[in-house]
Amino acid sequence: MTAYPLRVPDHIMDQARDAATEDKVSINQLMVSFISEGLGHRRGLKMMRERAERADMGAVMAILEKVPDVPAEPGDELPDNETSTGPGMR
Repeated sequence: MTAYPLRVPDHIMDQARDAATEDKVSINQLMVSFISEGLGHRRGLKMMRERAERADMGAVMAILEKVPDVPAEPGDELPDNETSTGPGMR
């Protein structure tokens, strides 16, 4: 295992202390857990980007063209201020 000195702003350290206390773990365990989760998230995003680059957009559009243009089922509608290219839909 490697030791790494980490400078953490006071306000973040205060939040980390509170979270560690709530979770009944050491600050070290909390930080290692957060770093691990962050790296896993980053790895997942990188993998999705790589897969997206290999996508055949012509095939994607051909599939989407087959989807019928019908109203959304009740409860599955977009909010009035969003469209199919709204948040999260690039």
